[in-house]
Amino acid sequence: MIIAEIGQAHDGSVGILHSYIDALADSGVDAIKFQTHIAEAESSAFETFRVPFSYVDKTRFDYWQRMQLTTAQWVEIKNHCHKVGVLFFSSPFSCKAVDILEEAGVDGYKIGSGEVTNLLMLEKIAGTGKPVILSSGMSTLEELDVAVQIFKENKVQVAVLQCTTSYPTEPEQWGLHIIKQLNIRYNIATGLSDHSGDIVSCLAATALGAEILEFHVVFDKRMFGPDAKASIEIDEVGRLVKGVKQIKDSLKNKYCKNGLSENMSGLKQLFGKSLCINKHLPADHTITVEDLESKKPSGYGIAPSDYKSIIGKKLNKALHQWEFLNYEDFNTYE
Repeated sequence: MIIAEIGQAHDGSVGILHSYIDALADSGVDAIKFQTHIAEAESSAFETFRVPFSYVDKTRFDYWQRMQLTTAQWVEIKNHCHKVGVLFFSSPFSCKAVDILEEAGVDGYKIGSGEVTNLLMLEKIAGTGKPVILSSGMSTLEELDVAVQIFKENKVQVAVLQCTTSYPTEPEQWGLHIIKQLNIRYNIATGLSDHSGDIVSCLAATALGAEILEFHVVFDKRMFGPDAKASIEIDEVGRLVKGVKQIKDSLKNKYCKNGLSENMSGLKQLFGKSLCINKHLPADHTITVEDLESKKPSGYGIAPSDYKSIIGKKLNKALHQWEFLNYEDFNTYE
């Protein structure tokens, strides 16, 4: 499952948000993910900016207030996603946001890693019965254990993503080996929530068995917003999706080296080589390694792998430069 997160890239503009949906429509992603913020329900005057980025918001609360959308707008967003053939996912940051998303008809929930210990909200989401994806960026395994158990007990389909809460995430921080560890620990679908700003980490995660990929998208990394530098530009998404599908096709088809010689006998003959001599040699000449060359194709002379078998043997006739060598060219062969 490939999920493109618009998140906060729309900067509070519903028009830009819908433009993102249209831009992603033909990229091949399976779902588009948003963030649902209700300032009064999730924030307070004590919340500080994670990174200094805003020229228009005096406080973090002001920013969330500018980012929040109405229930009617979320319904239109859901309808737009379904119209272009993608699922509508969102990350709520309050119980009030869950109520709005339920009213809007959200297809599934993504739990940000900062909310993994918010059992009040997790229990509410579990009660909806909708599929849930947990991010693990700021969570310990013990905290994830509790969250996963809540959804399993409620018979809710749940997945866990390896995530590093660093924007952008450097390669040494990706933690791709954790994907398999999470899969073994919970026996559920696992994958990567990426903040690297590049397609490489998702491709690597796919090769390591990731079943779900999530990444931020933006029209241009120079755009306003806290996640722009950690996002993939829209024009790269199609290439990412194509690469993921190619890797999955490769992993599904077990390429076997056994029997390769038989299957590629024609090519092996064409690219293979036969022994020849690199200079004119008279009859009764004793062959040394300095006399030998190998040239294409195979099957016209002694195989180069057997060259040691003729070292020290005498020719029974003269041979011209570049002629192939065969065993019958020698007086005796034992």
